[in-house]
Amino acid sequence: MSNKTYSALFYGTLMHPRVLHRVIGVDGKQLQIAPAVLSDFTRHKVKQEEYPGIIPYQTARSAELVPELSRDEKCVRGCLVTGLTERDIMFLDVFEGSEYRRTTVKVYPLEPLLDMTVYSKKDDESLVPSSPPPIPTELGDPIEAETYIYLEPSRLEPELWSFEEFVEQNARKWYGTDARAREDLVEVDRLRAEILALARA
Repeated sequence: MSNKTYSALFYGTLMHPRVLHRVIGVDGKQLQIAPAVLSDFTRHKVKQEEYPGIIPYQTARSAELVPELSRDEKCVRGCLVTGLTERDIMFLDVFEGSEYRRTTVKVYPLEPLLDMTVYSKKDDESLVPSSPPPIPTELGDPIEAETYIYLEPSRLEPELWSFEEFVEQNARKWYGTDARAREDLVEVDRLRAEILALARA
């Protein structure tokens, strides 16, 4: 694999550093993270699931998932993560599966990048503010990043997904002992075992 690194915008379960660590299988010391925003997209609950999907705002309008929205309402807040390796991206692609397509988008950081270890030491309750500040009128220069677009709008609910609710109710299922039974994480672990076996051969 090359030494190329990637930036990615995570807007759902992977905003939680412990879930991200669980998927990529490293402690993330080489990663930096900042809150960021993606314009003209909406984030929805996936029917009968704990995770969300994002789609372009106009797609959401055409599917009658949302009414006419304000500028802030049709922005998706997430975490910009930089320093991801090709191997990290491979694990992330497997984790996201066929429901999503990885796409390059332009995102706007809302704060300076910090080492991932700063966020990893926080308690779950402090990972997301209950009332985040308004999105600034002037967003500055965008950064190109990978993100995962949901491919099946018919499986999305009109209700917008809440990271705060995920942290309170479901996050530990994705990085604790229960995570070993999740199909998406089982696939990631299988790939990781194959890579290790090849490295030892």
